[in-house]
Amino acid sequence: MITGGAKRIGRAIALALAKEGYGIALHYHSSRSEAQALAAEIHRENGTCRLYSADLTNEAATLRLIKAVKRECADLNVLINSASIYQKSKLRTATLKQFNDDLNIHVKAPFILTQGFAHSVKKGVIINMLDTKIIGNETEFATYLLAKKCLASLTSMSALEFAPGIRVNAVAPGPILPPPGKGMAILKRRAKMMPLKMHGNPETIADAIVFLVNNSFITGETIFVDGGEHLIRS
Repeated sequence: MITGGAKRIGRAIALALAKEGYGIALHYHSSRSEAQALAAEIHRENGTCRLYSADLTNEAATLRLIKAVKRECADLNVLINSASIYQKSKLRTATLKQFNDDLNIHVKAPFILTQGFAHSVKKGVIINMLDTKIIGNETEFATYLLAKKCLASLTSMSALEFAPGIRVNAVAPGPILPPPGKGMAILKRRAKMMPLKMHGNPETIADAIVFLVNNSFITGETIFVDGGEHLIRS
């Protein structure tokens, strides 16, 4: 099961896991056409993909989502919490709506889905999508970063409580894709300040996801896929 899997990094993750032989339960919210196109692409490659629509800012909808997936996918054994929003906010001026939206998408929904997954899966893998910026304390995207820091803690706590049957890890991407509406120049400027002097792409994140899914001796870890950017943030 992959949340927010219709576009961008989520799409790459879905394609990579489908190539690994996994049937995909693909969640989307407003990206119906993109989800349908992705499902068709997976089916053309002889994979399987079921589509599920839900607004993850809505608690009841999130609860219905995990129940629907568990009901229709009896062999569910991987959960990727990839759904995300990215909105500017400052602590001084952030609205309660911004705060609630970020906490709902990045913390409450993963909590509900993780809990539902753990109740029904004896052996499996959960991977949460973080952000390399959790290392620092930038406040340009304050409520987003606060929520991602909470999700990092949820990752560690879940790894401890749900072991040994369920492994829980995270991936923290660096500059991979420009924000919607922005060009690649923003990534190139950021890459110049990084140890590897390059930005990544969605496939580099998908590779890390596949590695964590397949490696049975890793839990409670966060892999920074960021060209070393976290080293200069710490």
